[in-house]
Amino acid sequence: MSDDNQERKATGVEDTPDAQIAALTAERDQLVAERADLKDRLLRVLADFDNFRRRADRDRSEYLQYAAMEMVRDLIPILDDFHRAMKVETVDKEHVKEYVKGIELIYQRLFETLKKAGLEPIAAAGKPFDPNLHQAVDRLQTGDFPDQTVLEEYQSGYNFKGKLLRPAMVKVAVRP
Repeated sequence: MSDDNQERKATGVEDTPDAQIAALTAERDQLVAERADLKDRLLRVLADFDNFRRRADRDRSEYLQYAAMEMVRDLIPILDDFHRAMKVETVDKEHVKEYVKGIELIYQRLFETLKKAGLEPIAAAGKPFDPNLHQAVDRLQTGDFPDQTVLEEYQSGYNFKGKLLRPAMVKVAVRP
């Protein structure tokens, strides 16, 4: 016998083909079990991720649907004011100033509510024309004002939290 075989017999380890097959089979079974466990864990993680994605989509959709709710709640009293103003059937000459003052107060209240929500008016009259903020709807050839100066604002422009919401519609001076 060789020294290697004697050593195996002394330690009780046999190197027979059946023993090798049994060892390999045990190792294979262990690897198959580990693979099944990893596959199960992967499927669970994928399912958790899919559930998370669906939940996030639902939450985002719900948020977008109700995002304006607070602002609408702030606008309801102003709507009530307009409703009361429209109920006035006649305004005699002595009450016209009071009626106009009431409408101005409603306008101011609406403007302040929108400003609080992030609305920012764009200054136009007397400023240099900026095509990013202004839309020129009329031009006037004049030497009285510098070229490309906004002379008149036909419709106000607004930013919303720093982003252009609507450009101001303006009349612009051009050199003759």
